[in-house]
Amino acid sequence: MNIQIFGSSKSFDSKKAERWFKERRIKYQYIDLATKGLSPGEYRSIRQKLKPEQLINTKCRAYEELYMAYITPEAAEEKLLQYPELFNAPIVRNGKEATVGYCPEIWSKWE
Repeated sequence: MNIQIFGSSKSFDSKKAERWFKERRIKYQYIDLATKGLSPGEYRSIRQKLKPEQLINTKCRAYEELYMAYITPEAAEEKLLQYPELFNAPIVRNGKEATVGYCPEIWSKWE
């Protein structure tokens, strides 16, 4: 099992996800979205399992400042890679599987 948690220090769900894996003694790699973001390859891998609408945080300030509601889906994907604060957190990835948010019912099936 190769777990990666792409999270945010401001996201309570990111902290809950980390705690969930720690309690089960499952090793994971934590990547801070605000500082590192997602590489284009990681984004493509995650996007194969999740819809772009699931990945975008419509409640963040950057969503309104960048007029994300009014741009094309292709432009939205470019903005996501440029501004990692637009991602919903946490994005938890296990190989080719991925989830957004706190999803222990799915993670328990990965074990």
